[in-house]
Amino acid sequence: MENLTCFKAYDIRGRLGDELNSNIAYRIGRAYGQFLTQNTTERKTVVVGGDIRLTSEELKLALADGLMDSGVDVLDIGLSGTEEIYFATFHLKVDGGIEVTASHNPIDYNGMKLVREGARPISGDTGLREIQVLAEGNVFISVSPKGSYKKISILDEYVDHLIGYIQPENIKPMKLVVNSGNGAAGHVIDAVEKRFNALNVPIEFVKVHHEANGNFPNGIPNPLLPECRADTSNAVKAHKADLGIAFDGDFDRCFLFDENGEFIEGYYIVGILAEAFLQKEPGAKIIHDPRLTWNTIDIVTKAGGVPVMSKTGHAFIKERMRSEDAIYGGEMSAHHYFRDFSYCDSGMIPWLLVTELLSLKDIKLSLLVNERMDSYPCSGELNYKVSDSRKIITDIEDKYSNISKNTDRTDGLSIEMNDWRLNIRTSNTEPVLRLNIETRNNIKLVKDKVLEIEEIIDRNVY
Repeated sequence: MENLTCFKAYDIRGRLGDELNSNIAYRIGRAYGQFLTQNTTERKTVVVGGDIRLTSEELKLALADGLMDSGVDVLDIGLSGTEEIYFATFHLKVDGGIEVTASHNPIDYNGMKLVREGARPISGDTGLREIQVLAEGNVFISVSPKGSYKKISILDEYVDHLIGYIQPENIKPMKLVVNSGNGAAGHVIDAVEKRFNALNVPIEFVKVHHEANGNFPNGIPNPLLPECRADTSNAVKAHKADLGIAFDGDFDRCFLFDENGEFIEGYYIVGILAEAFLQKEPGAKIIHDPRLTWNTIDIVTKAGGVPVMSKTGHAFIKERMRSEDAIYGGEMSAHHYFRDFSYCDSGMIPWLLVTELLSLKDIKLSLLVNERMDSYPCSGELNYKVSDSRKIITDIEDKYSNISKNTDRTDGLSIEMNDWRLNIRTSNTEPVLRLNIETRNNIKLVKDKVLEIEEIIDRNVY
């Protein structure tokens, strides 16, 4: 039995060649098909797609071969972002979906994201380990007849669904900079632009790094990193745009810039979208992660909603959203989840909603968020490479336990004081500590507390 190191906690990701290749992709297809068809004689259908990486098409076709050899029918939607697979899976009412993507990983990586019926995630504790064992064993049940293969397009239906989140007649004349990062988002932006033109929606798009290019001539798109934001920011300022939008490679995350080209932390966008949904459905539940919470809780409570905290990570958020029937969920990392999108995350829906909100309020994005940023300033997520994260977290808890109002371990360690709070947690995938700090109306206190905690971290680095 071969150990396949490309299987991670939530998905499949690996270095091309030794960790992920066509042979392994075929075995993953066979394994997923056998997992899907066990204990049933019903014919199953899986939709597949791939991002723009140079190996995605080859891996997708090998995956499809494995699925068909397991007796599963395959629908191939072609070049796509992850959320197009989510949409196709629940819209077509098929049995599963697989997107071949490495999102923002280095150029020599690729991977896969798997869902079952209803676009429910398949992660470590919901089937991914079983699929891994089957793929590693590489001994599969012989199946006859084989599955079929068909290329389809769901782009029109997908754009219909996206436009359904707004009232197009509400949109006022605006200029939007959209940076697709040479990833998979460009074809969707083109389709939305075409629909806007047909509906006489007065939006002008300024497209940056728009053409899909698996060589990523402008770098791997990951606007969560400060060094990946300049092109979008500069374009907003150069074109005097009202809003900047940037995507990662498979566009399941959406990053926004105000009219001054300033990057807006995803944390504050969660509050904006939560309030917008609660205006449509008062009393609804809103899911948020534990890293930064005060602004979201304040907005949701004042708007008559119910804030519900969930462990960080898409599988946890989606599960909690389903159990609570929440209308919306948001993470500070720019993942936004929507009940009407089968509780999945989308990078396209957020910017549409924000565009409509700015039009309805007749306000600039900076004015919309500045008050919230002043009320609850935050550090943003700070990362530290350490060797003994457990010791550091214990030392931090010891230092603040006597003055804390509340301690929570939903995800890592959260400690809340009267005027500031922290969350510190270990990465699921690398030896990194992730720190977030927020305060009430005191940006200087944020900086002071970051330095204070960094002293504890430095004491433990040898």
